Amino acid sequence: MSQKSGPPPIVFILLFLGLIGGGYWWFFMRNPGLIVNNSPTVTPGAFPLPGTVASGTTVKIDGSTSMVTINQSLKNGFEKQFPGTKVEAVANGTDKGIQALLAGKVEIAAASRPLTAQEQSKGLKAVIVTQDAIALMVGTANPFKQGLTSSQIADIFQGKINNWSAVGGPSATIRVINRPAISGTHQGFKELVLKGANFGTTPNIRTLPRDATTPLIQALGTDGIGYATFAQVANQTQARVLSVDGLTPDASNYPYQRSLYYVYKDPASAEVQALLGYATSSQGQQALTLGN
Repeated sequence: MSQKSGPPPIVFILLFLGLIGGGYWWFFMRNPGLIVNNSPTVTPGAFPLPGTVASGTTVKIDGSTSMVTINQSLKNGFEKQFPGTKVEAVANGTDKGIQALLAGKVEIAAASRPLTAQEQSKGLKAVIVTQDAIALMVGTANPFKQGLTSSQIADIFQGKINNWSAVGGPSATIRVINRPAISGTHQGFKELVLKGANFGTTPNIRTLPRDATTPLIQALGTDGIGYATFAQVANQTQARVLSVDGLTPDASNYPYQRSLYYVYKDPASAEVQALLGYATSSQGQQALTLGN
């Protein structure tokens, strides 16, 4: 008499994998505040898009200068969708924005870097708003017309290369225009480009006293180099963006990409939940696309 054969082994394997996948979804996708990019980040959609927001609601934002355009686009979209609301946004740099949030002066800090462990310990959490690229730029009158490699850029900003002739340009000193350490873009550049190493201290490297892109562009002249969020310099007439390893900042595999965040104090207030729900919704993301 022949024995009945059971289900083939592949059936059990697929069931096992299904259980693992289901457990993963249940734990990670249903739990906000998990680690993303080394920062506790609320899963997009954890704050739903509100149906209504009370007239008179005001949300104050301070932080990253890289997020000025983002703040303005979301402000316009939020106030249009919810009449009578108001978003007040200033940009004093990531660190100062987080300090203002901790001091209770604003409801949201715009940050162009992940939260530190110390900031997390103070009850801060972050939502990814969008992705961004850090662009390298020179003045439009700079005779250097080529791109740079990642290693050349690191050497330039560490003071190991200080003449344009070393990278195929004319014989002239490279004036490096750096952002101050309070800048989230400064910190992002340090991690992405310098791999955590310090900026150079050679005489040709100058650090601006204030984190702002317009003065940086104005300081480039014919021999300077600096960096900024791509959204702020993509359409500039006074600066030219350089390719990195043959890639422009709008390429999907461009090497210097990062996340931009809205940071809040947990538990989030009603007005914060409303703005974050809007910012991460399809409507908010469309407002960002139209704004750029």
